[in-house]
Amino acid sequence: MKKVILGLLTISALSMSFSCRDTVDKAKSATEEAGAALEEAGEGAMEAAEGAAESVKEAGENTIDAAKKAGDDVKKAANDAADAAAKKANEIEKAVKN
Repeated sequence: MKKVILGLLTISALSMSFSCRDTVDKAKSATEEAGAALEEAGEGAMEAAEGAAESVKEAGENTIDAAKKAGDDVKKAANDAADAAAKKANEIEKAVKN
């Protein structure tokens, strides 16, 4: 009977040993996979940040271009208004003289 119990204990100890090794291997594999996933996520975040920075840069450039165009349009409108006012003043001056 002692031999049977000792045999069962030995088999249990061996199976626990193999089970622990398997668990360690699985944990190591899971850790490596998690590390790879984190690395990929980090790379994706960097790409997204770079894309966002480029979009902000483009938006800034577009805003500057739009402001320049608006400034040019305002300047042209002011010049046109000044020309029209000068023309009208000349017409009034001629009408007063005659």
